[in-house]
Amino acid sequence: MREEDLRSMKKWFSEYTSSFYSDNEEDRKNIALKIGHTRNVCLNMIEIAKSLALDDNSSRLAETAALFHDIGRFPQYAEYKTFRDADSKNHGLLGARTLMRENVIQGLPRNEQKLILNTVKFHNAYAIPSKQGSEEIFFLKMIRDADKIDIFRVFIEYYESPAEQRASATAFGVPDTPEYSRAMLSCLARKQIAPYSQIKTENDFKLMKLSWVYDLHFDESIRLIQNKNYIDILIHNVPQTEEIQSAMATLKKYINERLNSG
Repeated sequence: MREEDLRSMKKWFSEYTSSFYSDNEEDRKNIALKIGHTRNVCLNMIEIAKSLALDDNSSRLAETAALFHDIGRFPQYAEYKTFRDADSKNHGLLGARTLMRENVIQGLPRNEQKLILNTVKFHNAYAIPSKQGSEEIFFLKMIRDADKIDIFRVFIEYYESPAEQRASATAFGVPDTPEYSRAMLSCLARKQIAPYSQIKTENDFKLMKLSWVYDLHFDESIRLIQNKNYIDILIHNVPQTEEIQSAMATLKKYINERLNSG
């Protein structure tokens, strides 16, 4: 993959995503949110690739995968006015289909096309599919880390913004009450990522996001979230009960161990 290929795809991305803007203020906020998210995921991917000393071609492929990882969000929102896959379509699958339909990457070697499509298709899966080659797994680990890092930012800004400034499609649609579920704490105790299916309240949603730390694959990803103080900010936004404080202490210990081992 050449540098001019990447420049061409960035140009296409800008033109394609801009076409989804409308006169509706809420639509503009939601589209801008995903364009900004993509920009940040690309920056995260560049940092991860540098830390892994990838060659120029692999770095360009990784950045392209980041550029297109959420391309399915735009037709998803246009049709359903939501970013919730459960209420619409799987945006990873939709993204891969969009790239094929638009013939965006057809000029690349076949193996590079397949790698990008696979990364887009499965970047949002609950877990990396087992039937993947080593290169596919490596790229999925990178995009999943780069994506998660910025999703922390997205939701921190969502919770810190006045209600009228929030991008509506970001809301998960569960009650914002003081309760939280034992299922979330159980996943955190086992150092496992918590499933969306068990989210009942906003606090569950926040705890689920915190569990993502245990699914970050690269030490650079841990450094990036630590440098941005994302975890401490999220912890500040969950109930400070004894059992949650215990789970958060374990989480922070894990982060420190990863930082010290890198």
